[in-house]
Amino acid sequence: MIQSQGYAAQSKTSPLAPYSFEHRDPRPSDIVVEIAYCGICHSDIHQVRDEWGGSMYPMVPGHEIVGRVTAVGTAVQKFAVGDLAGVGVMVDSCRVCVNCKADEEAYCEKGFVGTYNAKHYDGVMAQGGYANAIVVDERYVHTISKKLEPKLAAVAPLLCAGITTYSPLKHWGVGPGKKVGIVGLGGLGHMGLKFAHSFGAHVVLFTTSSGKEADARRLGADEVVLSKDPDAMAKQADSFDFVLDCVSAPHDLNTYLGLLRLDGTLCQVGLPETPLPVGAFSLVKNRRSLSGSMIGGMAETQSMLDYCAEHDIVADIEMVDMDKVNEAYPRVVKGDVKYRFVLDLATL
Repeated sequence: MIQSQGYAAQSKTSPLAPYSFEHRDPRPSDIVVEIAYCGICHSDIHQVRDEWGGSMYPMVPGHEIVGRVTAVGTAVQKFAVGDLAGVGVMVDSCRVCVNCKADEEAYCEKGFVGTYNAKHYDGVMAQGGYANAIVVDERYVHTISKKLEPKLAAVAPLLCAGITTYSPLKHWGVGPGKKVGIVGLGGLGHMGLKFAHSFGAHVVLFTTSSGKEADARRLGADEVVLSKDPDAMAKQADSFDFVLDCVSAPHDLNTYLGLLRLDGTLCQVGLPETPLPVGAFSLVKNRRSLSGSMIGGMAETQSMLDYCAEHDIVADIEMVDMDKVNEAYPRVVKGDVKYRFVLDLATL
């Protein structure tokens, strides 16, 4: 077994604290990654605090993982010792269902194995990236271009925040000639701005914070609208092809459905812990669609990382020492970070 050290939650009310645990010995197709950096995702907090229900403890969170390969199994073809590698939200799937065969492992019919707060198909608990190492089948590990190596810490959030926004923007054909709204300027929203701008769309940020305009424009927004201003919102009504809602707190979806023109789509990627009511009239006007999106499959995530390498796109981050993780969590909840915390595992 691979002896590992990290930080874990022992219950939904306990702070994260040092924890020793074991990863399996590498199988023929496995690689061992020494973790250099791991992003803090809002979903880490939801799961540590059992806000979605079903959390399992002890829990080592973290699914925005980058590091270097330190060992490879005898059948590994994609990686060699010393290579950069990234691990995202999943570490396995059934591989045989129609969705897995279509490179849509995120929608595995059996249910993919999450990087943490999940059980492998053999029943062993999966533990995540707030740790010094992880063992993963190479199919579920991504290559990272050397072009991104100088900004490796800022690459980590691409493994969740990046693909969570890239995938729906690609799926719904965001590009030149499209008017696109991004709701919320946080870990997800700032990546949504960067990608939508890079794809050539006209991008409008919706925010409740009047002080975010300059940053939003720096990140790619053509317009910034204060969503608490009824007059400003009214001017935007019925005009958007696509709106990406990145807010993980309770809010009114009907306000943003009202932005959509004929056949427009609102896609929810933020994951509030409580249901969001939707009025029927908000949908039937303009034949609007309300949709959702998870992460992408393995191939699409690799394409996103390659796109980021070619276009010099990474997350805006604040680095955190491992022993300060419990101080970072409340700041994430308050939106007091620009725009993703990343843990420096060298401080473990």
